[in-house]
Amino acid sequence: MGQGSFDLPELDQKKTQAAVEEVLEKYRIFKTITFEEREANVTSSISDVPRSFTGTTSDQTGDIAIHNVFVPEMRRSFCERVERAVNKLYPKERLLITERYMKDNRVTDIKMYTFVFNPPMSRDTYVKIRWTAFYSLAFNLSYFKIININDLVRSD
Repeated sequence: MGQGSFDLPELDQKKTQAAVEEVLEKYRIFKTITFEEREANVTSSISDVPRSFTGTTSDQTGDIAIHNVFVPEMRRSFCERVERAVNKLYPKERLLITERYMKDNRVTDIKMYTFVFNPPMSRDTYVKIRWTAFYSLAFNLSYFKIININDLVRSD
């Protein structure tokens, strides 16, 4: 009985980088921008137009309560899954992603490869590490159902 081979698909570099950067930007926004809770409107609104029966009911307080619970939980869960995906990377890749893309005060690529990495590295080496980080992270994010890896597969 022969062994089957398992080959990872070749990903489109531009699509992969764009998708991963989009996820990391969303992560950074969720981490740095506070969630504003909605509040119920306690005064009634006056309208010259008489209300007609639409067959629907409205529960403003219930809708607001659901929003105030669901949205922060969705944001927390998203950030936790992204962090877990990033933590599966190799140390240099993880350092690159966390310092360059996940922190509040983002660092440029040139600062990354000349000052953050110890010892400093060439731009070419940095670009290779960044691509392997994006490639691995795309699969990790796919595992956590944040992106669809099939959308990133190279089609030529």
